[in-house]
Amino acid sequence: MSGGARPLPAASRPQAAPSREIPRPAPAPHSARPAFSASPRPIPHPNAGSGGQVQIAPAPVSLDVGSLDELRPIALGCRRCPLAETRHNVVFGEGDPHAKLMFIGEGPGYDEDMQGRPFVGKAGQLLNKMIAAMQFQREEVYIANVVKCRPPGNRVPTPDEAVACIGYLKKQIELIRPEVIVLLGATAVNFLLGKREGITRLRGKWLGFNGIPVMPTFHPAYLLRQESAKRDAWADLQQVMKVFGKVYQRPH
Repeated sequence: MSGGARPLPAASRPQAAPSREIPRPAPAPHSARPAFSASPRPIPHPNAGSGGQVQIAPAPVSLDVGSLDELRPIALGCRRCPLAETRHNVVFGEGDPHAKLMFIGEGPGYDEDMQGRPFVGKAGQLLNKMIAAMQFQREEVYIANVVKCRPPGNRVPTPDEAVACIGYLKKQIELIRPEVIVLLGATAVNFLLGKREGITRLRGKWLGFNGIPVMPTFHPAYLLRQESAKRDAWADLQQVMKVFGKVYQRPH
């Protein structure tokens, strides 16, 4: 995936292609379970001894805010799960608050935890190339993760950690209102959409979240390990490009 294609200015982006080309998926059903509970149960701390628990601080009953700027300090002060004990920074997310395109990954790694920004390590460098190849600039899109604190050792977030954090992500989606979401990897698909299939079965197929078209594809970290999967990932991203009327042209 090359960044040779010159990104179009935001003001001159083509209008979305007609729905007959890329059908909009039906809205995903709303979960009956609230995003936040006023009295969360204690969750075992990964570093605690036998029977050790850390009491999770109560969270707001609702996230009744009208902007990302209002949501950010709430997330930065979050202590809903044990990841608050081991993090260096909360990685809230970054990009255009009115982005038409949103990328969602699994969680911060070491570099992201140190800098407080999403996708700034090697996987982030590859994501930047993917975004550029799609004829977007990183500043035009919005980038976030399922969990906003780094799981120790870059492990996959536990269900309890994801449940504790997913409300922030859903509120970000509600505030940004992107036209398309790209989910990077199985963890993002599993926790946001409730899918349990592997990413190899789900990638390249249009899904939906609250009426927003969703394209699952491989996580950039996986592509760094399995370069043979880049061709499939690029095919997935080209489907997204079509929604925005973009066609990749090889540099001469």
